[in-house]
This record gives sequence, structure tokens and C-alpha cells, in this order.
Amino acid sequence: MRSSDAHQVMWHQIFPEPDRRGTTLQSQLRVCFVDAVLDGRLLAGMRLPSSRELADMLAISRNTVVLVYEKLAEDGYLENRPRNGYYVSDEYLRHVRESTAYSATTSPNHQNQPANDLRHGQAVDWHARMCPLPAMKWLDKPGDWQRYRYPFLYGQFDPSLFPIADWRECSRQALDVSSIRGWAPDAIDSDNASLVDQLIKRVLPRRGIAAKREEVLLTVGAQQALYLVSELLVPPGSTVAVEDPGYMDARNIFLRRGALLQGLGLDRDGVLPDPAVLASSQTVYCTPSHQCPSGVTLSTERRLALLAWAREHDGILIEDDYDAEMQYAGKPSPALKAIDHDRRVIYIGSLSKTLSPGLRIGYVVAPAEVIVQLRVLRRLMIRHPATNNQQAAALFISHGHYDRFLHLMRDELARRAALLIEAVRRHLPEMDFVAPDGGSALWGSFNGKAGTEVNAVNAVNTIDTRELRKTAAEHGILFESGEAFFLSQQGQFNCIRLGFSSIPADRIEPGIKELAALLPRRRGLKLA
Repeated sequence: MRSSDAHQVMWHQIFPEPDRRGTTLQSQLRVCFVDAVLDGRLLAGMRLPSSRELADMLAISRNTVVLVYEKLAEDGYLENRPRNGYYVSDEYLRHVRESTAYSATTSPNHQNQPANDLRHGQAVDWHARMCPLPAMKWLDKPGDWQRYRYPFLYGQFDPSLFPIADWRECSRQALDVSSIRGWAPDAIDSDNASLVDQLIKRVLPRRGIAAKREEVLLTVGAQQALYLVSELLVPPGSTVAVEDPGYMDARNIFLRRGALLQGLGLDRDGVLPDPAVLASSQTVYCTPSHQCPSGVTLSTERRLALLAWAREHDGILIEDDYDAEMQYAGKPSPALKAIDHDRRVIYIGSLSKTLSPGLRIGYVVAPAEVIVQLRVLRRLMIRHPATNNQQAAALFISHGHYDRFLHLMRDELARRAALLIEAVRRHLPEMDFVAPDGGSALWGSFNGKAGTEVNAVNAVNTIDTRELRKTAAEHGILFESGEAFFLSQQGQFNCIRLGFSSIPADRIEPGIKELAALLPRRRGLKLA
């Protein structure tokens, strides 16, 4: 191999072909260089390729290389020798070597001492030390779900729907010097006042809720809100009535708290306010706007029945209004909190479900005296959510981007819902379901007949959706089987949830058609 060829191979190992779909080329080039320096692959005093040479090798702009070299020299990684090029800085590597030597001498294992050395006593029995957790149910979703052809998964991010340009604009404004001075200090247990004001002014009124600042707490998504409310208001040994089927993470939180759970069944008007169950419960958890997982909207009559129970039995209602903004059929019902005149409803909302699950912004609306104690609990856990995200979200709402996004999102979800309903009716006639009027998922069951109960089971020739899910995944089709949503440990194995927020519209009908083709392999299986 010629020396020039060897030279090219060496630099290609340090600076591989850039990923055109990843982060910026400048960022990728800088990361490759810093890794090579800190890993010892680039030594002090080593001369780097000229900007033109490296740009030709990587087929990128010379300006990109020049900007990276200049910034690395400014940060001390490189030394710019006029008319001679860029070299790896000896002074910077000396500091790296000193830091590495210090960490090696202070490490508890710097003399190759075994991690489980028993010379100073017995190893800790961590299993004995850890507090036991209750048996919990989870929904497992593959981390690489985006590579599947037909991801009928609920709650995942669709970049084609996210308003990237608008959010980037607000994020940049949140990084202005004046904005940074506002959100960078430790807020201790406070919230971003502008975001709280936008929730009170622009978001909550759409749900019929009037709130004051002292009645709102920001959280890291609705999940943390549920955890905090459970810690404060659900004593160990108390009884919580939950929807069955229902949101399994809410159940897991209550179980961890030491609560006893009782199930409330569902029909096409929502959760059934069973008097016997309610009489023995101190708390009710529900998702009245779009019931999780069925998507059914709770009727006005039953909303009033739950409020009457709370008033007459000194009960508390925890209302999880996770995606009420996504109503695209009919007129949305007001939140339970909006018609609660006795201050017995703890309201939990989320911007994460609407905008992006990675955003992690939720909130609690409750009486001021409750918020004070929730704020103390939150401070013990995380002090406060990330204030830069709060500022960006406040700008996003105040600039009108949020309202516009909701309008576009509702239209697109309505279109996808219609496509999914038509595809299921055509290719899966044996699937019983209730057409959603909002949200981004369709819940159904394979009963062998058109049942009226949302959780109808035990029909002849029922299909086991657990087995169907495994087979479907092997064919590039992802969906959620329904057993984890049921309260009983055994669960029910004929239910399915098909999400449509993360699958492109043109793949919905082909995906359902391919799923239908797999059903004959699963018919006749007996339930465990």
C-alpha cells in the first residue's frame, strides 16, 4: 500500500463517512475529532489534513471543515500554526493526561482490586436490602419500532406531524440572553410563570376549567403527576377504584403505594359507576375524555354520578385528561374538573401527549392547599422540571403555534382514523370495536361476534392476540395486545389496540391487510 493510501485509510478510520440524515456535519466532525483525541488515537503534535484534503476525503464542504478546525482551536484542542496547518495541541493533552492519572490513583480499583473483595467484610446483599415492589404489568415496545413497516403503536412520535420549524423558533428565543437569565438559575420549587399563565389562559379554558396560578403545578409529564398525587392522597391500605380495562401505569403507581384496587367495568358510554365498588372506595381514577385504552367518552350522566359519589361518600376523583385536545368527531365534553363544584377532582393534563412524548411536560390542577404539598413532594424528587423546556413551551403557546398545531393534528388524526376504520371493517370483519371520536388509537376484540361490551370475552374461536402480536412482529407489523390493560393477573387475551399516530396514512390499509392474512394461523388457539 502506498503511503498516500495508508494516510487516507488512517484518516477515514478517525473521520468515517458522515451520516447525511443525522446531526449537522459540523457536529459529527467535531465529535469524531474529540473522541479520537480523548481515546489516544490522535497524539500531541500530530498534524491534521488540510481543510481542502479532509473535505475531499469526506465529500463535504471545505467551509464545514474550516469552521470545525477554527472552533476546536479556539477551545484548545488544536493549535493553528500559520502557513503550516493545524496540529493537535500538546498543552490540552497534557491536561487530559493529568486528569486521567488523577482518576486512576483515586479509583477504588486502581490496584486491580476485585469489585467483590471481601477482605474488609461481606459483600452487600442488595436483594435483601431493596424494598420489594408489587407485581406490575407493562407494555413492551421495541426501541427500534421505526424500522418496522407497519408500526400500529400508540403514543409514539411522528416527525412528519411535529411542527419542527415552529418549535425550533421558540427554542431559539428561549436561548436569548435575557431568557437564559430567567430560566437558568435554580428555581428551587417554582414553575415558569409564563407557561402557567398560558395554561390558565389558553389551554385549560378549552376544557372548561378556570384556575388560578396557585392551583397549578408543572410536572415531568402526566406520569410524575400521577406519582405525586398518589404519594399525597392515596394512603397505604386505602381502596382505589380503577377502570377495567384501564391504564396500567396508574395501577402500578397505586399498587406501589400499597393501595387496594377494585375494577369498574366499561360499556359504550364509558366506565360503569358500580355502587358496590364505589361504596368501598376512597378514590376513583378515571380517563373520562378518551378512556384508556378503549377511547370511549364518558357520558354526562355518568360524570354526574361519579361527582355525586364523591360528594356523598367524601371521595376523591383523579381525572387523567391526557389527550382531550385530540377530539375530532362531535363536540368535546367538559372535563370533570369543569363541573366539580365541591373541589373533589384532581385534574392531570399533559402537553407531551399532544406535542411529543419526549417533551415531558405535564401539570396538575387542584385546590391550592393540595398544590402546596405536591410542590413539597416534587422538590424532594426533582426540585422542578427543566425550565428551558417550560419557557419554549410557553412561547410556543403564546405565539399561536399550539392552536394551529392542534387544528392540523385533529384533521390528520381524523383522516387516519377513517382509513383505519375502513381497513378494519374490510379486512378484519371478525374484530369488534367502537369507532373513536378522538385520540390516536382504536381498541377492539376478536369475539367471533359483534359484542356490545368493550371488554367482551369468552366467545367461540377467540384469537389470542399475544400470539398474533409475536407473529405479526416477525412480518414487520407492530400492535399492542390488550392483556396488560386488565386488572386481573391472568388478563384477557383477545383484545388489541391499534395506534395510528406514528404510522403514515398510506401504510394503514396495507398493514391491516397483511395483519388479516396472519389470522388463520391463530384461529382455534385456546386461551391460557
